[in-house]
Amino acid sequence: MKADRHFERWAPVILGAAIVLLWQLGVTAFQVPEFIFPSPWQIAQQFAEFKGPLLAAAWTTFWVTMVGFALSIAAGVLLGFLIGSSRVAYAAVYPLMVGFNAVPKAAIVPILVVWFGIGIGPGILTAFLISFFPIMVNIATGLATLEPELEDVLRVLGAKRWDVLVKVGLPRAMPYFYGSLKIAITLAFVGTVLAEMTAGDSGIGNLIQTAGSQQRMPLAFAGLVAISVMAMAMYELFSWIERHTTAWAHRGSQNT
Repeated sequence: MKADRHFERWAPVILGAAIVLLWQLGVTAFQVPEFIFPSPWQIAQQFAEFKGPLLAAAWTTFWVTMVGFALSIAAGVLLGFLIGSSRVAYAAVYPLMVGFNAVPKAAIVPILVVWFGIGIGPGILTAFLISFFPIMVNIATGLATLEPELEDVLRVLGAKRWDVLVKVGLPRAMPYFYGSLKIAITLAFVGTVLAEMTAGDSGIGNLIQTAGSQQRMPLAFAGLVAISVMAMAMYELFSWIERHTTAWAHRGSQNT
């Protein structure tokens, strides 16, 4: 059992290393030009050569994403609580939110540029718009799917509707909430990079756009790797918090 757990822990690293090795061997064997598809070694060289600009761009993208993500948590939790706690609100608001979420965010970025200009504004708002929907849906689902039998028992015991929602509904919705955070944070990075490529003057998206226009594919791929690393780090952070706060909701979460 312990050996299985160790293998499970290191499986992503082993798989990632195997993919990188096959990638390097394939590019080398077929002599693929770097301006078409660079090798991992060429990307690593760009990291070493442009470490300063990459770190500066990554930091800009990171904090812009975190601002938009924080706004999405606040709006998603509040709206999700409203929708999930009322059948009327669920019936009225949820279809509208689904329709809004179906609008391509790439089509919204030019509008945000007109409203807020070139810079970090469109990045923050795009990260917010693209990531708040999963949070809202999961909070609303966690509250709306509270078992009627359980709610009836609590009502018989004297609990009011507010008590049921706050003391039972919200704790029950926490696994849904953490699941939504892990999805939303990756979407937030996508939104920020999309805005930076379209309307930004800094950040990883702007760096990728500039490198791509100059056919410097290794540097563009280095930017993609930086985004992936940041997204995976935040995903693992939320997974760690989830394991230590809602272990009761996950089978096999206890250490053996």
